[in-house]
Amino acid sequence: MEKEEQFRYQAKIIYRLMVIVFSMVGLVTVTGIYLITDPTLSVFKKTTPESLYILTEEDEERIENGIHLRTGLIEAEGLMEVVNNCTNCHSSKLVIQNRMNKERWIATIRWMQETQNLWDLGGNEDIIVSYLVTNYPPGKKGRREILTNIEWYDLQE
Repeated sequence: MEKEEQFRYQAKIIYRLMVIVFSMVGLVTVTGIYLITDPTLSVFKKTTPESLYILTEEDEERIENGIHLRTGLIEAEGLMEVVNNCTNCHSSKLVIQNRMNKERWIATIRWMQETQNLWDLGGNEDIIVSYLVTNYPPGKKGRREILTNIEWYDLQE
């Protein structure tokens, strides 16, 4: 009976050692995989990613390379009127992507006044429309220009 108990005791010790060894192998494997995918261990660095950069009050109205940093709008006469009147309700990206002529910008403003509760812009309307027409005019549509004056040739073997 004593030999049987001794055998069970030794089996428990071996079992516990195997658990420890397999745990260590697993830990080393996971660490190795992590180091392969992120060798710089960037997760441990305390730098703030650019995407999380928060503008300070001084940065709010800063202009760099002709672009208003907070909104992405082009620096030109009328910029602040556009910022103060347009970006209260929607993103400046909506302005940037909608390129229109004067009539369409005015029609869009009227639509916003009739359906979206946009206030009367008063004297700012002319300044805003002028800014938009100058900096965000209609662009050409399509992926490429129409092919013209092409000299075609036959493909023969």
